[in-house]
Amino acid sequence: MKLQFLGATHTVTGSKYLIEHNRRKVLIDCGLFQGLKELRLRNREPFPIDPQKIDSVVLTHAHIDHTGYLPVLMTQGFRGSIYCTSGTRDLCRILLPDSGRLQEEEAGYANRKGFSKHKPALPLYTEEDAMQVLGLFRTIPYETQFDLGDGINLKLIKSGHIIGSAFVSLTNGKTSILFSGDLGREKDLVLRSPGLITESDYLVLESTYGDRLHDPRDPQDQVEEIINRAVARNGVVIVPAFSVGRTQTLLYILHLLKMKGRIPDIPVYLNSPMSISATDVFFDYPGEQRLNPDQREGISNVAKFINSPEESKALNAKKGPMIIISASGMATGGRVLHHLKAFAPDPNNTIVFTGFQAAGTRGASMIANAESVKIHGQYIPVRAEVDVVHNLSAHADQHEILKWLSHFRKPPKTTFITHGEPQAAQTLREKIEDTLHWNCKIPEYLEKIELL
Repeated sequence: MKLQFLGATHTVTGSKYLIEHNRRKVLIDCGLFQGLKELRLRNREPFPIDPQKIDSVVLTHAHIDHTGYLPVLMTQGFRGSIYCTSGTRDLCRILLPDSGRLQEEEAGYANRKGFSKHKPALPLYTEEDAMQVLGLFRTIPYETQFDLGDGINLKLIKSGHIIGSAFVSLTNGKTSILFSGDLGREKDLVLRSPGLITESDYLVLESTYGDRLHDPRDPQDQVEEIINRAVARNGVVIVPAFSVGRTQTLLYILHLLKMKGRIPDIPVYLNSPMSISATDVFFDYPGEQRLNPDQREGISNVAKFINSPEESKALNAKKGPMIIISASGMATGGRVLHHLKAFAPDPNNTIVFTGFQAAGTRGASMIANAESVKIHGQYIPVRAEVDVVHNLSAHADQHEILKWLSHFRKPPKTTFITHGEPQAAQTLREKIEDTLHWNCKIPEYLEKIELL
């Protein structure tokens, strides 16, 4: 087998890994590059190999940095099957068309306002492109051996990151390789723990939080403090939301805090059609959660769901205290941008980030105390309080990664460290080498490896 790294090298985005065996070409994940401009430009470059020659794609989970390039791959000629769990398929039915629709809307807005350097600005792909690629999806149950052809067998194992997320295990009968995708957390508030792996000849391992430990404080305590500070100022709390996973966890925390009287019963608005739809899918998979029916009902009732653009715009005229949860989680697009324009300039308000912010995103800039951020062609002052609740992350931190690795009965021949900013990847590499004495490598973009 041969392995080539087509993304997620020295960055957390653009996950794409190509496996070649005999005449078969299998792509593991097909994500968008996000964040820094030089990374985003890769989305518009010709794909490194002919998409028509790719036989199949296997997805670890539905997040756009792992799936968002699929419509482009199809428009460039890919016609194979896309394999994943049913949960991933159901979420992709929401996320991919929404991604295409947002790109169309943003291109249209740029053309109307004239702030794009491109004349005209064009979306990377359309909602219709995304709808078409969904016809290529095929589902596979967890823990089931599946023949991809030419002697390659596939198994999907629960990874505990979001609904439907999976480790991808491939073998040709002689050599095996495991792709972690995004590794979930052993003691996640909502989702069940990741499956334990005991052996694989090679491992491709994410390193999003490879250089840090999550805040040991209970996230309920942090959220309580942040909200009560804002309420004391009659402020508005804006939460840029990761629609899949983080939003549902945050709604559950707000339900618990209100139920216990730890925060006032102020209005909560979920202003993201994608988050609302993803919450419906969340309820369809109770076997992947820790929650009972009453707790799931609490998630449903804690917020008013906003669907129409008119309702969304009306929120910007409301006064605090209130909480608005709105996509996207790194403030790279979506309705949250309009809320940031309205509320970020006021020091009485609060902006709360609930997960990793990739380099080059507005979220990363605000966390780094940027005085302003550029939204829709204009610079918006950021005078609101900016907070981060790291312990809501659905990614394992360094300690949790090492604990998961400790269940391997013997070291992989090579562990490839990917899906992390350079410092995170390098720190995790050194930690694994020092504590477990494994052979680790940080691959380069487009690097090819022979798997023996």
